[in-house]
Amino acid sequence: MFSLLLLTACVNDLDVKPKDPRLILSDNLGDDPAYMQQALGKLYASFNLPGQGDGDSDISAPDANFFTTMRALWNLQEITTDEAICAWGDVGIADLNTQTWSPSNPFLTALYQRLSLSITYCNDFINQVNKTEVENKAQYIAEARYLRALAYYWLMDLFANPPFTTEADGVGKFYPQQIKRADLFDYVVSELVAIEEDLAAPGTVYPQADKAAAWMLLSRVYLNAEVFTGTAQWAKCEEYSTKVISSGVYSLADDYRQNFSADNDFPRNPEMIFAWGVDGIHAQGYVGTTFLIESSSDAVYIRAEDYHGLTENTNWNGNRARKDFMNILVDTLTTYGGSPVPSTDPEFNMAADKRVYLKQKRAINIPSASSSGDYGVGVYKFTARNHDGTTADNYHPAYASTDFPVFRLADAYLMRAEALHMQSNDEDAVKDINVVRERAYGNTSGNITAAEVTDEFILDERAREFYYEAQRRTDLVRFGQFTSGAYKWQWKGGSYDGSSVAGHLDVFPIPADETAANPNIEQNDGYN
Repeated sequence: MFSLLLLTACVNDLDVKPKDPRLILSDNLGDDPAYMQQALGKLYASFNLPGQGDGDSDISAPDANFFTTMRALWNLQEITTDEAICAWGDVGIADLNTQTWSPSNPFLTALYQRLSLSITYCNDFINQVNKTEVENKAQYIAEARYLRALAYYWLMDLFANPPFTTEADGVGKFYPQQIKRADLFDYVVSELVAIEEDLAAPGTVYPQADKAAAWMLLSRVYLNAEVFTGTAQWAKCEEYSTKVISSGVYSLADDYRQNFSADNDFPRNPEMIFAWGVDGIHAQGYVGTTFLIESSSDAVYIRAEDYHGLTENTNWNGNRARKDFMNILVDTLTTYGGSPVPSTDPEFNMAADKRVYLKQKRAINIPSASSSGDYGVGVYKFTARNHDGTTADNYHPAYASTDFPVFRLADAYLMRAEALHMQSNDEDAVKDINVVRERAYGNTSGNITAAEVTDEFILDERAREFYYEAQRRTDLVRFGQFTSGAYKWQWKGGSYDGSSVAGHLDVFPIPADETAANPNIEQNDGYN
């Protein structure tokens, strides 16, 4: 497990050395190069693990795994959309399924607190490293600043106007000031630009952040600039996605599925730019890709032991897709001549697009928002097996070793395509789209023409490429379809056929615990 970075200073007049070699005190970071790597590892781990292990969670919760960053983020980005719906009865899930949440939703609170905690860890790490003489000091600080910027990006995207602290504020009891979304946008951009030269060269420190990870985050921030600031910045999105594509380091995996298999790490998978590293032996927990695999599996239709290779504590029967997303991913008109999907093709093997990892369950329609996981469309995109079906070297029967992708090369192509399209350059946009589609189809049969590049097509293509990767809500908001009636899906707004909801739901509320505790925080519009 990752070693512990204490957030309190040591006694200055004592030569304190940790008795337990696994314990790193803040003033001892420079004693051994391994200490710095282990302390930095804590920052990365804070996004995917509940704590140090052995029941020692960073934030107290009835189920520490339930409220980890990536698990809560996935819920907010996916089960609030057409791509997923969860059958479980835990408090807060039904509200996300139907877009009826309130400031007291526990998943909102969990993600908000988790991201804020990661920022606190990064702030303290930066302060401690600044006081330490160590090789690669600038790179360590740059990685911490990158992770802090990433946390602020998600807070900006989901909550708009969070509290704001940096290393200059120190660590202690005080009421942070609130920052406006547009100002936070400027800060995140300035941080990423400032640290670029201090980060490692692309592809040299995976799964740690490098220059390409910074370019991808800048591209993602600029992709959503109009949502965050009111002013689009498509040329900047194009600029940074081009830097990634032109780096010469990355290429699309030959097969789409390798991105979601146990051997999806760079350089075995040349497409992966930045991910949360997962290890079934040394980083255990029902989080990240283990959560995705188990929550999407069931005892009848998608058995984890059959589809994913896990054999302990399997088949939770929670998450599955709604039929509306199936209709985006599977071209039923072409594949089935407009007829209903036949029961003789339960895994949609007739689909020419090989990104389809869906399976019919008891019925495609979901009769109620709280229906059993047997209803809807099963998803088995992630697997604990290697791409060729073999067992991973670090295999565990209960925990996956599949990294969770945050940024991969296909996203650089599709972000640039969208930026080009929005600048009325569909002749170049279609080239990037077809690069991705040729991998999906195995040939040029799925290629489109420049005349077919529309807003709707780009949004749908992102769904086909990135489903279950915690991006869908952000994409729908950017295209004005998350809350409006322009696109409805089953149980959107709490109705069977779907309905529009109030526009203020494009942003989540600041958790009630935060507004009650911090007098500097004002609630987002519409939630008062």
